[in-house]
Amino acid sequence: MLRVSKLGDYGTMIMVHMARQPLRLFSACDMAMATGLGAATVSKLMKCLAREGLLVSHRGTHGGYRLAREAAEISIAQIVDAVEGPVGVTECSVAAGTCAQEATCTVRAGWQGINSLLRASLESVRLAEFARVAERVAGDEVVASPGE
Repeated sequence: MLRVSKLGDYGTMIMVHMARQPLRLFSACDMAMATGLGAATVSKLMKCLAREGLLVSHRGTHGGYRLAREAAEISIAQIVDAVEGPVGVTECSVAAGTCAQEATCTVRAGWQGINSLLRASLESVRLAEFARVAERVAGDEVVASPGE
Protein backbone atom coordinates (compact mmCIF):
# COMPACT_ATOMS: atom_id res chain seq x y z
CA MET A 1 0.00 0.00 0.00
CA LEU A 2 1.27 3.44 -0.88
CA ARG A 3 0.65 5.96 1.83
CA VAL A 4 1.86 9.22 3.31
CA SER A 5 3.04 8.68 6.89
CA LYS A 6 1.21 10.13 9.87
CA LEU A 7 3.91 12.80 10.19
CA GLY A 8 3.46 13.73 6.52
CA ASP A 9 -0.28 13.97 7.04
CA TYR A 10 0.15 15.99 10.25
CA GLY A 11 2.59 18.35 8.53
CA THR A 12 -0.03 18.94 5.85
CA MET A 13 -2.69 19.54 8.52
CA ILE A 14 -0.49 22.18 10.15
CA MET A 15 0.23 23.89 6.84
CA VAL A 16 -3.46 23.90 5.86
CA HIS A 17 -4.45 25.41 9.19
CA MET A 18 -1.86 28.13 8.77
CA ALA A 19 -2.91 28.78 5.16
CA ARG A 20 -6.44 29.49 6.38
CA GLN A 21 -5.08 32.41 8.45
CA PRO A 22 -1.96 33.46 6.55
CA LEU A 23 -1.24 36.68 8.42
CA ARG A 24 -1.38 35.14 11.89
CA LEU A 25 1.63 33.91 13.84
CA PHE A 26 1.09 30.47 15.39
CA SER A 27 2.92 29.01 18.35
CA ALA A 28 3.34 25.25 18.56
CA CYS A 29 0.95 25.28 21.53
CA ASP A 30 -1.71 27.19 19.52
CA MET A 31 -1.33 24.74 16.65
CA ALA A 32 -1.53 21.70 18.92
CA MET A 33 -4.79 22.98 20.38
CA ALA A 34 -6.23 23.85 16.98
CA THR A 35 -5.36 20.53 15.34
CA GLY A 36 -5.70 18.16 18.29
CA LEU A 37 -2.14 16.92 17.76
CA GLY A 38 0.44 16.50 20.52
CA ALA A 39 2.47 19.60 21.34
CA ALA A 40 5.80 17.77 20.97
CA THR A 41 4.82 16.44 17.54
CA VAL A 42 3.64 19.86 16.39
CA SER A 43 6.81 21.52 17.64
CA LYS A 44 8.98 18.96 15.84
CA LEU A 45 7.02 19.35 12.59
CA MET A 46 7.00 23.16 12.68
CA LYS A 47 10.78 23.21 13.19
CA CYS A 48 11.20 20.77 10.31
CA LEU A 49 8.93 22.80 8.01
CA ALA A 50 10.83 25.97 8.95
CA ARG A 51 14.20 24.29 8.33
CA GLU A 52 12.99 23.36 4.83
CA GLY A 53 11.89 26.94 4.10
CA LEU A 54 8.12 26.44 4.22
CA LEU A 55 7.61 28.33 7.48
CA VAL A 56 9.41 31.27 9.00
CA SER A 57 9.98 31.62 12.71
CA HIS A 58 9.59 34.87 14.63
CA ARG A 59 11.19 34.97 18.07
CA GLY A 60 9.99 36.84 21.10
CA THR A 61 7.06 37.03 23.47
CA HIS A 62 4.55 37.33 20.66
CA GLY A 63 6.52 35.17 18.25
CA GLY A 64 5.55 32.06 16.39
CA TYR A 65 5.51 30.65 12.89
CA ARG A 66 3.86 31.70 9.67
CA LEU A 67 3.97 30.54 6.07
CA ALA A 68 7.21 31.51 4.31
CA ARG A 69 5.29 32.34 1.13
CA GLU A 70 1.74 32.33 -0.16
CA ALA A 71 -0.15 29.05 -0.03
CA ALA A 72 -0.56 29.09 -3.81
CA GLU A 73 3.24 28.88 -4.13
CA ILE A 74 3.63 25.78 -1.90
CA SER A 75 3.00 22.32 -3.34
CA ILE A 76 1.87 19.29 -1.40
CA ALA A 77 5.02 17.56 -2.68
CA GLN A 78 7.16 20.20 -0.93
CA ILE A 79 5.37 19.56 2.37
CA VAL A 80 5.71 15.79 2.11
CA ASP A 81 9.36 16.11 1.06
CA ALA A 82 10.08 18.40 4.02
CA VAL A 83 8.67 15.93 6.52
CA GLU A 84 9.41 12.54 4.95
CA GLY A 85 12.11 13.10 2.36
CA PRO A 86 11.69 12.60 -1.38
CA VAL A 87 8.45 10.95 -2.50
CA GLY A 88 9.14 7.48 -3.84
CA VAL A 89 7.03 4.40 -4.48
CA THR A 90 10.20 2.29 -4.21
CA GLU A 91 13.65 3.18 -2.92
CA CYS A 92 15.20 2.81 -6.36
CA SER A 93 12.63 5.11 -7.94
CA VAL A 94 14.16 8.00 -5.99
CA ALA A 95 17.88 7.22 -5.92
CA ALA A 96 20.21 4.79 -7.65
CA GLY A 97 22.41 2.39 -5.71
CA THR A 98 19.92 1.50 -2.99
CA CYS A 99 19.15 -2.06 -4.06
CA ALA A 100 21.35 -5.11 -4.60
CA GLN A 101 19.09 -6.19 -7.50
CA GLU A 102 19.47 -2.92 -9.41
CA ALA A 103 21.88 -4.22 -12.08
CA THR A 104 19.51 -6.98 -13.18
CA CYS A 105 16.15 -5.45 -12.26
CA THR A 106 13.57 -5.46 -15.05
CA VAL A 107 10.92 -3.37 -13.27
CA ARG A 108 12.88 -0.36 -12.02
CA ALA A 109 12.10 1.75 -15.09
CA GLY A 110 8.39 1.03 -14.65
CA TRP A 111 8.45 2.12 -11.02
CA GLN A 112 10.41 5.23 -11.95
CA GLY A 113 7.69 6.12 -14.47
CA ILE A 114 4.96 5.66 -11.88
CA ASN A 115 7.00 7.67 -9.37
CA SER A 116 7.33 10.52 -11.89
CA LEU A 117 3.56 10.59 -12.38
CA LEU A 118 2.93 10.57 -8.64
CA ARG A 119 5.52 13.31 -8.09
CA ALA A 120 3.99 15.47 -10.85
CA SER A 121 0.54 15.05 -9.31
CA LEU A 122 1.74 16.09 -5.85
CA GLU A 123 3.62 19.05 -7.36
CA SER A 124 0.50 20.19 -9.21
CA VAL A 125 -1.65 20.38 -6.07
CA ARG A 126 -1.10 23.53 -4.04
CA LEU A 127 -1.55 24.18 -0.36
CA ALA A 128 -4.11 26.85 -1.27
CA GLU A 129 -6.30 24.16 -2.86
CA PHE A 130 -6.16 22.01 0.28
CA ALA A 131 -7.03 25.06 2.38
CA ARG A 132 -10.06 25.83 0.18
CA VAL A 133 -11.28 22.25 0.57
CA ALA A 134 -10.80 22.51 4.34
CA GLU A 135 -12.86 25.72 4.36
CA ARG A 136 -15.72 24.01 2.52
CA VAL A 137 -15.60 20.97 4.80
CA ALA A 138 -15.53 23.12 7.92
CA GLY A 139 -18.16 25.48 6.54
CA ASP A 140 -16.04 28.45 7.54
CA GLU A 141 -15.53 31.74 5.79
CA VAL A 142 -12.60 31.66 3.40
CA VAL A 143 -9.63 33.75 4.55
CA ALA A 144 -7.60 34.41 1.40
CA SER A 145 -3.89 35.00 1.29
CA PRO A 146 -2.71 38.37 0.06
CA GLY A 147 -2.67 38.32 -3.72
CA GLU A 148 -5.16 35.48 -4.10
